[in-house]
Amino acid sequence: MRIAILGAGSLGCVFGGQLSEAGHDVVLVNRNRSLVDKLARDGLILRTKHGDRTVPVRASVNCTGLSPVDLLIVLVKSFHTREALEAASNAIGPDTVILSLQNGLGHEEIISEFAAPGNTMIGKTYVGGTMVSPGVVVAGTEGKRTIVGHPTGGSDGRAKIIADAFQSAGLETTASSDIMQVVWDKLLVNVSTGALSAISRLPYGELYGVAEVEACAIEAVQEAMAVAHAAGIGLSIKEARQAWLLAGEGLPPEFKASMLQSLEKGSPTEIDFINGAVVAWGRRYSVPTPVNSTLVAAVKGIERAIQVGL
Repeated sequence: MRIAILGAGSLGCVFGGQLSEAGHDVVLVNRNRSLVDKLARDGLILRTKHGDRTVPVRASVNCTGLSPVDLLIVLVKSFHTREALEAASNAIGPDTVILSLQNGLGHEEIISEFAAPGNTMIGKTYVGGTMVSPGVVVAGTEGKRTIVGHPTGGSDGRAKIIADAFQSAGLETTASSDIMQVVWDKLLVNVSTGALSAISRLPYGELYGVAEVEACAIEAVQEAMAVAHAAGIGLSIKEARQAWLLAGEGLPPEFKASMLQSLEKGSPTEIDFINGAVVAWGRRYSVPTPVNSTLVAAVKGIERAIQVGL
């Protein structure tokens, strides 16, 4: 299978490295020229509990010169999705499946503008990756599932083909005929802590020690659950507090939500695709979302303060 990975940072390198090892024709696309040059020169080093191994990989700063691929995996930050796909037009053909493994909800609507009908796919992954130095990635794949499927539901066999390709590369993957349930279950977990960690600037050890934060988190998740139910989305999470507990399960006290990490770097967050997605879907289905609207406004305010240097 010919595969391109847009936004091949730490997680993209884990997927790309293992798919390359399995014999697929993979190109890692990352705008960082020095990283691309290092990968091309020295290969990708995947570090696991079994030791380090070097994987020869193809890498590029863009999709110029690429012909249409079979599978385009999107892993850029959510707010760069449209820009990245516009720049990847050479790699997208009538048979190209575009798969988002990004955080949050709403990417499928953007992807559908670039993919041929039926070629939009979304998924959620629990695989971990940390780039400890350029080209050296700690891979967390053992026992970590990835689920893929069509956002409209059902299956025409292509989700299973992709799942089988991932599985054969050592990436535990299943195809789902109801991927939106998976997406919303994960969204509830992100809704519970992401914005509150960003606004409070608290790591999880401190965040989980504030009763008022927990109460706010539960209210935000309850709103999201009400929206999902109005949209006819089945959820495996049945109580809002369950999402709050799942968000912190197994994580060290010093762990920081990705939204907080983004603010600390002075970067925009993915708020529009997490709490903002709840607000947008709530508007679509006439479900009030005052808590999530407030969290979005607060994070947007912090982003603006960073932007103007306050």
